[in-house]
Amino acid sequence: MREAVPNLADLADILSASDDYRVQRRLMPRSTITRPDGTPTRTAILIDVETTGLDLQNDEIIELAMISFTYSLDGRIFEVGQTFQHFQEPSRPISAEITRITGITNAMVAGQKIDIAEVAAFVSSAALVIAHNAGFDRRFAERLSDVFTTKPWACSMSEIDWAAEGFEGTKLHYLAAGAGFFYDRHRAEHDCRAVIELLASILPVSNRTALASLLDRARQSTWRIWAENSPYDLKEVLKARGYRWNGDGNPNPRAWYLDVDDARREAEISFLRKEIYLRDVDLLMHRMDAYNRFSDRQN
Repeated sequence: MREAVPNLADLADILSASDDYRVQRRLMPRSTITRPDGTPTRTAILIDVETTGLDLQNDEIIELAMISFTYSLDGRIFEVGQTFQHFQEPSRPISAEITRITGITNAMVAGQKIDIAEVAAFVSSAALVIAHNAGFDRRFAERLSDVFTTKPWACSMSEIDWAAEGFEGTKLHYLAAGAGFFYDRHRAEHDCRAVIELLASILPVSNRTALASLLDRARQSTWRIWAENSPYDLKEVLKARGYRWNGDGNPNPRAWYLDVDDARREAEISFLRKEIYLRDVDLLMHRMDAYNRFSDRQN
């Protein structure tokens, strides 16, 4: 007599119900996450780029993926829409290291070129562009098409307090594992789908969607304070306080900088004058919002 084949989904549910097991499920693409209920929605674009390296001046995009989805202002995701995915042949061969990381070979991109008009058409109706490292993806995307300079951006890596929600690290595959799923990593389209699934998930501490938390942060304006010409021997003090170095060759100063909210601005100005410059200096500051945050354009 043949034994009944166990239903794997049922077994996974049984294991998940126990505190002694954690089950990781393969991410399966979904076209509907929340059924439309008449709530007004907007369209967002999830974007991911694969490149020949990390140098914003010299490296190039070799793959661009974008997926559209509809969302409500309270952070619910409804329909997952169209996908844009294209390769582009760079001016120099892809290195073996980049092929190892991305899985993209020179043969895959040979003769391929991203149609800029198609990119602009795909992005044109979006109310928001999201990336899981917007400081990286936005800069490469803006070099590809001006349409990306006209949109507000949000970063699912840095604009959600993952640590406060109990997650270890902010890398996408770590967050996915914490949310209970795994996926084929490092291809742009797969990464996009993983981020959408993550944004739709309920955060364990705040008990709201990750997208709702992201939207709250993205809507806030901040101040970028530049510590221009700060003493070299105090760089570790600045780093310890959270300052980052801008040395990418963009129009902004080659200097240490920190982004703070309105409540922290005066305290940060006081710190720089008293602890770094030891005098009352004029400081360069820029107002930052979703339209210029993560960009290397002059802010």
